[in-house]
Amino acid sequence: MQTANLRHRWMSALWAAFLSAAVLEMVVFALVDPEDLRWLDGDALGLSPRAVYTLAFFLFWAIVSVGAGLAILLCTRPGEDGDAAPADLRLH
Repeated sequence: MQTANLRHRWMSALWAAFLSAAVLEMVVFALVDPEDLRWLDGDALGLSPRAVYTLAFFLFWAIVSVGAGLAILLCTRPGEDGDAAPADLRLH
């Protein structure tokens, strides 16, 4: 039962990260034209705008997911995910 609770938290965090990445995508590309993006040496990306939108969305989703995952790990008590924790580390 505890593992299902932790799984639910992770899926909730991934869903929230998905929605956050979508909003971030809209904000960033409301201000930036994907055809104006360049590599660090000044060359054009050589990608279609749709490819830039797609890659940026997955990059944003990954970054926000890492932050959400770290928040879950920091808020999870020892032994809460079903693993045995020493008695002196258990919080009640």
